[in-house]
Amino acid sequence: MTKREYKHIETKLIHSGEPAPRILGAVSMPIFQSAMFETLGEKNYNNVRYIRLNNTPNSQALHEKLAALEGAEDALVTASGMAAISTTLLAFLSKGDHFLAQDCLYGGTHDFVTRDLEEFGISYDFINGNDPASWEKKVRPNTKAIYVETMTNPLLQVADHKSVVEFAKSNDLVSIIDNTFASPINFRPVELGFDLSLHSGTKYLNGHSDIVAGAVIGSSELVEKVKHRLNHLGGSLDPHACFLLHRGVKTLALRMRQHNESALKIARFLEQNPAVERVNYPGLESHPQHARARELFDGFSGMMSFELVGGQEAANRFLKSVTIPIAAPSLGGVESLVTIPATTSHVGMSREDRLRLGISDGLIRFSVGIESTEDLIDDLAQAMEGPSNAPRRELMQDSRLH
Repeated sequence: MTKREYKHIETKLIHSGEPAPRILGAVSMPIFQSAMFETLGEKNYNNVRYIRLNNTPNSQALHEKLAALEGAEDALVTASGMAAISTTLLAFLSKGDHFLAQDCLYGGTHDFVTRDLEEFGISYDFINGNDPASWEKKVRPNTKAIYVETMTNPLLQVADHKSVVEFAKSNDLVSIIDNTFASPINFRPVELGFDLSLHSGTKYLNGHSDIVAGAVIGSSELVEKVKHRLNHLGGSLDPHACFLLHRGVKTLALRMRQHNESALKIARFLEQNPAVERVNYPGLESHPQHARARELFDGFSGMMSFELVGGQEAANRFLKSVTIPIAAPSLGGVESLVTIPATTSHVGMSREDRLRLGISDGLIRFSVGIESTEDLIDDLAQAMEGPSNAPRRELMQDSRLH
């Protein structure tokens, strides 16, 4: 059995990309804490073995493993999720180019698109991921790419990803998707036809809240273009971080199983709680794209967001009252984390833009960890108790719900 022939992802997580033969018999991939390696007569600059050129043993082992997980030809690890996003966009977009991006994005991505890329002479249009009929009129002769998220951060919307792939192919666009929220356990975009799948390896891939990393997964040709850009921009992942990501990803299937199961139970609990005004979780039958999520995904992840009756004031009290979830930015770790996007991940957006998209000042993003589901529900319940929580209001039928 070769490295690419493992049938199930659980086996790929453990064995794909591992050195063969094992290095001096070591079962665990050693850390090659060396900035450079002896040259072997390489003719191409990009083949010289050097940490910044992303071709040393620790990064190469990760590249093979991550590619195998999503059924892709190649992969590339980067110094952060934003390094993966920014480098990928800059690999396919130049001055004078135009691209399309989903209108609800992670705050860091939104800021890079609306502030940095414009300064580079790259233009963009935002698209509604659920309205494919509206995309064509935004295509220009200089449009080069389309960018979406598997599940949007923080509203957990699920775009029409099949239409994104078809639209990209018919218009000769590079299709790029941020797959961080789903992880390869729940969704493998390359198998659907996306050109490139990006991850913040800080989150589910590593799962232990102790490194910052990113990944780019796709065809050898496209990943090589990103790699050459990264070689010059310098956002490479150091060997020790590679080792930690390599170790963390091996338990991804086990962790995601608990994230998926626990989050669904908690989302159902929250949906029935009178102190909760709205829950955003694609695993709920009430989610507007639930049917699409069931068709596309093998699980719904551990990410959700919700609003309490009482808005921002109630949200602030809630964050001070929970005892198990930690009030901290980021997501996807073994620990449950809660945050208010308006003051953390999306603080760079104007309040007007946030509210237009449905990101209220009191929206709580909840990354469900792998603690006991029952303990988490008990803790959430006590945090929402008290005279300040009024009976559940009828949801207003306004733009915030779409």
